Amino acid sequence: MRSILIVFGLLFLMMSCSSSSEALKPEESEENEIQNSPNNLSYLALGDSYTIGESVSQDMRWPVQLVKQLRNKGEEINAPRIIAKTGWTTDNLLNAIDANLGNEKYDLVSVLIGVNNQYQNKSLEDYEEDLNTIFTEAIAASKTGKEGVFVVSIPDYGATPFGASNAEEIGREIIEFNIILEKVANQFDLSFYNITPISKKAKSDRSLVANDGLHPSGKMYALWVDLFFDEVLEKLQN
Repeated sequence: MRSILIVFGLLFLMMSCSSSSEALKPEESEENEIQNSPNNLSYLALGDSYTIGESVSQDMRWPVQLVKQLRNKGEEINAPRIIAKTGWTTDNLLNAIDANLGNEKYDLVSVLIGVNNQYQNKSLEDYEEDLNTIFTEAIAASKTGKEGVFVVSIPDYGATPFGASNAEEIGREIIEFNIILEKVANQFDLSFYNITPISKKAKSDRSLVANDGLHPSGKMYALWVDLFFDEVLEKLQN
């Protein structure tokens, strides 16, 4: 059953990748009521399909929803720069950081990566090694160092229709990857936000799943943002 799921999933991911943006520039975002300005706060979001918001509209991506809420609190912040793509592993993200990041500094940096490492049966050891490099790069891109960086846990897609037939194994492996993710985040003294319990609510509430049956809906992304919004706002106000 797992082999069938993997084959189906890889086909799905290949089709999805063609519709996702590798490096979304701020001016390309629909969520841009405040004119972008070098005097505004800046935000860099690093990740995979969950950060690029596969199968939801641009304004429903969680980094975009986060910016909208920050603006509602009076923060003048540019639309997020997103470096993410459906199907990316930590290897892919590292390559994209090298190709796209440059020397620009950001007031806020987020990292959510790892589900495709799990899905493609990549080792926990390689994941941990890559995270060390990714977090080093994220801190280097932050104007305030580690204080401006936060990490979001990997959601459990075993709660979705796509993963339902293999939910137990998926859930167990996601836990293993999240243990590594939180451990390395703690070693770098980075804020870590555990949205995985929220992702499990998709099992009983299908409104939390996008139409593709796999990725979160905008409604679920809003719950993620609600979880860590106050602490992220505090980061920008300190």
